[in-house]
Amino acid sequence: MKNVNGKWKMEKALIVITGFMGSGKSTVARALARRLDTQLVDLDREILKQEERSAKQIIEEDGEPLFREIETRVLRDVLKNNAAGVIALGGGAWTVPGNRVLITSAGGTTVWLDAPFNLCWQRIITSDDGRPLARNEQEALDLYTERRAAYASADLHVDATGNKTADEMALKIVKALAERER
Repeated sequence: MKNVNGKWKMEKALIVITGFMGSGKSTVARALARRLDTQLVDLDREILKQEERSAKQIIEEDGEPLFREIETRVLRDVLKNNAAGVIALGGGAWTVPGNRVLITSAGGTTVWLDAPFNLCWQRIITSDDGRPLARNEQEALDLYTERRAAYASADLHVDATGNKTADEMALKIVKALAERER
């Protein structure tokens, strides 16, 4: 990554954003891709495009295990076709060991957006997305607690607390990536 005339440019870098549902992965990934002038792939949207069903529909109709298989297949396709850019994972994708191997093997740098549960929960209950794995607060909290160890294995940990905008979070990630390259 280089700073060219005040703009950050990526050179064959693959940045993968992970974190709990409601942590801001899709929004921050979009801002990051824009800031770095690179392509964005949102894994949940890619699943919708390929399967013609949302993650919610697949989980409700076929169960989470089949959804995870589909998610891994789509992730493999995305990584094969995108050597550089920003990828926003779904909340559970990074928790699957095989997916972590795929991303690492593709040379991806993973960034964990670590948002507090209360912030994630507020976003979950006010979103229109419908989260089948977080039907109530206790279920969501249990899942949040369970997934933190996997998220913590990401290459970079970015604190997503507070009222930062997506652009501010993207800049924070750019600075962390630049610092990591030194």
